Amino acid sequence: MGPFNGPTIAILVILALLLFGAKKLPDLARSLGRSARILKAESKGLIDEENDTEEAKDAKNQQASSPQQNAPAEPQQPQQTGYPQLPAGQRIVNESGETTHRTYGN
Repeated sequence: MGPFNGPTIAILVILALLLFGAKKLPDLARSLGRSARILKAESKGLIDEENDTEEAKDAKNQQASSPQQNAPAEPQQPQQTGYPQLPAGQRIVNESGETTHRTYGN
């Protein structure tokens, strides 16, 4: 048996009810769940950024080591100026979370 068996969990639940009250416990659990979700998303974002930078370094090293003569000829695409269009349903917000109305690239 581990340190958290049935009677131990029951005592902890009763103590939580006495300390916080029955009305506060759902709010506390909800905020704990939100915090865990945010932490998970942020850690996944950091891992994705790390993988992207490693892939970019690998691609850069691969381009530097491979001769240009053996590379297949690809047509050059014009580079886009300004910011790309936002997908439907997304909007630009400022630091306080308010929607801003800006046009880019025009």
